[in-house]
Amino acid sequence: MHHLASLAAAAALLANGAVAQFNMLRFACSQLVVDRVDPLVNPGMRYTPHLHQIVGGNSFNLTMEPVTFDLAARSTCTSCSFVQDKSNYWTAVMFFKHRNGSYHRVPQVGNGGPQGRLINNGGLDVYYIPSGRTTAFRPGFRMLAGNAAETDDSKVSRGNICHRCWTSPNEDQFIGGAPCTGSDTVAIPQNPSCKMIRQTIIFPHCWDGKNLDTPDHKSHVAYGQGTGANGGGACPSSHPVRLPQVMYELMWNVTTFTDRSWWPESGPAFVYSMNLGGSAAHGDYVFGWEGDVLQRAMDQGCNLNHDCPRAGLTTQPPEKYNACTIKQQAPEPVDGWLQAMPMGEMAIRA
Repeated sequence: MHHLASLAAAAALLANGAVAQFNMLRFACSQLVVDRVDPLVNPGMRYTPHLHQIVGGNSFNLTMEPVTFDLAARSTCTSCSFVQDKSNYWTAVMFFKHRNGSYHRVPQVGNGGPQGRLINNGGLDVYYIPSGRTTAFRPGFRMLAGNAAETDDSKVSRGNICHRCWTSPNEDQFIGGAPCTGSDTVAIPQNPSCKMIRQTIIFPHCWDGKNLDTPDHKSHVAYGQGTGANGGGACPSSHPVRLPQVMYELMWNVTTFTDRSWWPESGPAFVYSMNLGGSAAHGDYVFGWEGDVLQRAMDQGCNLNHDCPRAGLTTQPPEKYNACTIKQQAPEPVDGWLQAMPMGEMAIRA
């Protein structure tokens, strides 16, 4: 019955055009912390240029040296639903700009969709999508998708980073087709009819087979042919090793901000924490799965957010992963109305 339920859930995803892949991991990760630190791009720095929301293993730190910093060994809990996943995943934070000049962080909700409700305290949903024979990431592997300084929508592939205006206040009512298709845009939708804004970040799935990281956190990986959340197309000869396709899915709940009288008289109402639009959306990834569990999960066709004993993959209940949190390492207020975007000096409440 469990296997049939898994297939039924996957079939529901396919029917709604979510992802053209029967067996994939898709699971919830709750908010570990919202903090102005970035051990990938700005290691050791407190009060980095912009704010991030981080999920995953609780060993997340200001500095996480590749290989020597063993996330799986150092973490005592994870804010993700799979017990064996101590990886860290983080993205920029979305803010609403009020007409009076103050800012408010946009809250996030889980996106169960046809799969059934995934219960997140903030956070995001993570996908690992295989296509044929895939090689799991190795300890010390890390990468970056997107460019936090990009201001030109035309320089961003809509098939890899996109936003969708979600006109239903219920994430279970699926809106549109597969991620980053149809009316999805690189830009953040600026429309009061949006009840939620779904952000999708698809990472490169091709690896050079040698480097766990590179100075730009990008050159060791590449996108293959085609775009979209389908496990990825053929890899280039420079990056011949096929990785699981990692995808982040975030649901920004903008229902509180639909009153048009709150919106600025000019300029966007919704921006990311770099004070830039959708073209600057980006995601950071640091691998931290225990042992060879991820490789076995890919090989054994483990599906969605279900236990998979043949791969040693087990889930934990929402109350447990929701309880895995850490304190800010760059302390400042991030909730409620703020006088200015948290950039530079410590944030101050409005």
